[in-house]
Amino acid sequence: MSETKGVLDGVKVLDLSRVLAGPYCAAQLADLGADVVKIESPRGDDARGLGPFKDKESVYFAILNRNKRSVTMNLKDEADKAAFMDLVREADVLIENYRPGVTSRLGIDWDTLKEVNPKLIYASLSGFGQDGPFAKRPAYDLIVQAMTGIMDATGQEGGAPTRVGESLGDVVAGMFMGWSVCAALFDRTRTDQGKHIDVSMFDSMLALQVTAASMQAATGKLPGRIGNRHPVSVPFDTYPTKDGMVAIAVANDTLWGRLAKVMGHEELAENPDYLGDQNRSDKLEELTELVSDWTKSLTTEEALQATEKGGIPAAPIWNLTQALDSEQVRYRNTLGTFDHPIIGSTQYVRYPVRFETEEPDTEFTTAPSPALGESSAEDVLKSWK
Repeated sequence: MSETKGVLDGVKVLDLSRVLAGPYCAAQLADLGADVVKIESPRGDDARGLGPFKDKESVYFAILNRNKRSVTMNLKDEADKAAFMDLVREADVLIENYRPGVTSRLGIDWDTLKEVNPKLIYASLSGFGQDGPFAKRPAYDLIVQAMTGIMDATGQEGGAPTRVGESLGDVVAGMFMGWSVCAALFDRTRTDQGKHIDVSMFDSMLALQVTAASMQAATGKLPGRIGNRHPVSVPFDTYPTKDGMVAIAVANDTLWGRLAKVMGHEELAENPDYLGDQNRSDKLEELTELVSDWTKSLTTEEALQATEKGGIPAAPIWNLTQALDSEQVRYRNTLGTFDHPIIGSTQYVRYPVRFETEEPDTEFTTAPSPALGESSAEDVLKSWK
């Protein structure tokens, strides 16, 4: 539990979720100041057994469950169930990511708990939502990436469907859930009533695909796998240099004119045959060759200097270590740190939104992830009353 007061200070959250999507949402709420209590079975969250490990402790679990308390409960046990209901009466938010139907069998579903606490915000996250023909299917990130078109759209032209490297399905659903919880808390200030939130990983991944969906709506076609390039704008891709690659993004005529001049092709800057996304898109092969010939004559640093001077969006291709070590990250205090009793000082990426009252060098107190069952229901209840 963090000692730093945030915009959700005073909001009491019961986190019954496991592994990634739900805990990611709860971590966001905790970062914003909510008091998040993780309810775990006596065996603990499965994520405690997922690597990478340091001194036999999961760093993955530690980062996902910072700023939380842990209480162990067997919700099939009558005494534990009674203690859980006492916590529900005081809670503002409950988060769960059981497969649909499990909470009903445990007697902790929305219809039951809204009678215990009519003001409760009850947030359910699952692979396909609480209803529909796919509702009871188990889902992981790979499954929803495979079924939503994300894998079909990702990869090199002519290559195999490719999973996006990060567990996007879990993280995006967790983000949508966090925003929805905050919206429901605001709505409660007007209605004085709780609400059930139903978040689907499947729906969340569909909602991400704005460009592909608009293309299908307009043309009935999909962009397909096109590597790093943009389905509409050209030149908008990664290009080879003498010593690596550079990303260049030209999304309008102004940027095209600037790039043409920087490359020494002033005659193309205002040539009507090269103005407009459609015209440039029709010349994809020609422009790809033109830009590649220019970038291959330069080192990556030289290409970056030229594009920066010309006012053209461009970037090196960094790995995560390079990004986290950048001066931008240091200036904006993007990384937080907590001291864990086993794994020691651990860095994580803080909630990526800075509110107006925060300065770049604001110090944040972040509590480490809790040991399994290190808090008791009685102590939590006492602190919540």
